[in-house]
Amino acid sequence: MTVRRGLAPLLVLLALTGCTSEEPPAVQLAEVRRAPVTEVVEAPATIGARASATLRSPAQGTIAKLYVSEGDRVRKGQILARIRSPQAEDQLSQARRASRMPAPASFGANVRLPSLDTGAFDRKVAAHFAKARKEAKKIEDRQARRQLLTAIELAQTQHRAQTKALASITAQLNRSINGVLSGVTSGLSSSMASLQAASRTQAKAAVKAAESTVKSLTIKAPFSGVVSLGRVSGGGAAGGVESLLGRLPGGGQQLPSVPSGGSASGAPVAIGVPVSPGDSIVTVTDVSRLTLDADVDETDVLLVREGVEAAVELDAVPGATYTAVVTGIGVNPMEGTTGGVSYPVRLRLGPGAFDDGAKAPAPKPGMSAVTRLTVRESPSAVAVPASAIVSSGRESVVWAVADGVARRRVVKLGAQGDAVVEVLNGVSVGERVVVKGADSVREGQRLP
Repeated sequence: MTVRRGLAPLLVLLALTGCTSEEPPAVQLAEVRRAPVTEVVEAPATIGARASATLRSPAQGTIAKLYVSEGDRVRKGQILARIRSPQAEDQLSQARRASRMPAPASFGANVRLPSLDTGAFDRKVAAHFAKARKEAKKIEDRQARRQLLTAIELAQTQHRAQTKALASITAQLNRSINGVLSGVTSGLSSSMASLQAASRTQAKAAVKAAESTVKSLTIKAPFSGVVSLGRVSGGGAAGGVESLLGRLPGGGQQLPSVPSGGSASGAPVAIGVPVSPGDSIVTVTDVSRLTLDADVDETDVLLVREGVEAAVELDAVPGATYTAVVTGIGVNPMEGTTGGVSYPVRLRLGPGAFDDGAKAPAPKPGMSAVTRLTVRESPSAVAVPASAIVSSGRESVVWAVADGVARRRVVKLGAQGDAVVEVLNGVSVGERVVVKGADSVREGQRLP
């Protein structure tokens, strides 16, 4: 529930009418005056740190060295702990050996059909042609002899052409076969090259991941802050989501801390204690700048802007008030415990002081607080008591007294304090308005 509190005193003069000393007044009037009006939105809040990181074990092993204790202040890059993990070292050695294995040789194919050896056949045919010419020359008839020799010459020419065509067919067949095989082997060679490249990339990635895991066995502070030691599972069999996360590359590097609800399960971190992947070793919290996370009701959040100032009170520091400034306003709603909707508002927490001016101590992250945000201020407003405002549907109404009778005035409100409110239009300074018994007043009713 949001509470609004006005910081200005009620600066009006009250005139009582229609009453006697024995009975309470039925109607009470007040004069409209100028007065400062401040509107404040109140919201619950929690103290937060600038940053917090939980550093986890990247592999199965044991705590070999612990350089810090609970509550120590550390610097960025400072070594906090070392983990001994023969398993991680062995995985790195295996990955390096695999990356050094030679790639399989590529292959090719070249097929050539042997040319047909027709030499003996050609010599035998040539001998037959020579014998045929010899016999043809013995013919006495010149005309017949010439015709026979011409026929023999034509037959020999045809034979030579057929031999040449056969050699050409064989050569063409060789080219066709080798062309098909070249396409096939080219595709196979390309596929083999891609597989070899993928294998080399995978081997390099495995080496890089194993090196990152081994490097993460030396736990360093990601930023300056205060140390909190964790609790480990005791090095049992890895399981669960955190264990799976711990096996990923970089799993031992900083992960955002998640509140565990105060659970104290597991063994405390100490030298020689076994750890499993994902076990929390140490949490570093940067308290150099404190923040404030407030839950502002949906009815008020649109009044909040960046730069709005606030006064903060902590349950842990009674009597002290801290300063704060709004730095961000969330857009995702959160359901409140009462069923309403609120929005997160981030503030930067400033110094605090007690009522006597003494400096208040610096709070710790997680402490609860109440934030009072000054959302609207009017130093010289036309002001009326808050009790003068009557809601009528969507309108805000006051009953003003003019010529001794009640007149209904619809007004527009500005800053709304707890005791007085600003009226932007509808009434003027010096007029009298009903501040008590307004629900019973009617238009035209005579009022003193």
